[in-house]
Amino acid sequence: MSLGLALNTNLAVDLGMNDEQVTELLYQALETEQGGVKVYQTALRGAVNGELKQEWGQYLEETRNHERIMLELLDELGLDPAVETPGRQVVRHKGQSLVKAMELALAGGKPEAAQLVAAECVVEAETKDHQNWELIGLVAQKLKGQEAKALKAAHGQVEEQEDEHLYHTMGWARELWIES
Repeated sequence: MSLGLALNTNLAVDLGMNDEQVTELLYQALETEQGGVKVYQTALRGAVNGELKQEWGQYLEETRNHERIMLELLDELGLDPAVETPGRQVVRHKGQSLVKAMELALAGGKPEAAQLVAAECVVEAETKDHQNWELIGLVAQKLKGQEAKALKAAHGQVEEQEDEHLYHTMGWARELWIES
């Protein structure tokens, strides 16, 4: 599958990129954002600390927006957001596993422990998400034309928020461990 006009086989070879792998990255990025919504919805059920709950609520809304941005990006690049790939299935499975882990912790009846598990699960989800956006930014730097412009625009809207989601939640997880 080609990414449209500029990212054809010749251009991908000239830039040292694999067109199929770039497409896979974009599909996985969409799946990561979709799974991220579910991760945050579940994490919020386990949040005990009011500040953390407020922060995760903001991140949930931003993640919903990131999903919208990815859908628009795929559309602009002529990619079908419903396409299933093996990598996308793996990303979905990992996201579902994080949700299941948080549900197990919630069922354990210890709110502080469930909150800590939720923080760790958010860190794991955001690590993949952060990596996706870093890679999208690198691809955008190598491309030219409309595809580069579209990737750069999407990256510019999301990258700073992804940094905050990952690094703030890592800090929360650390502090929750210390507190416990």
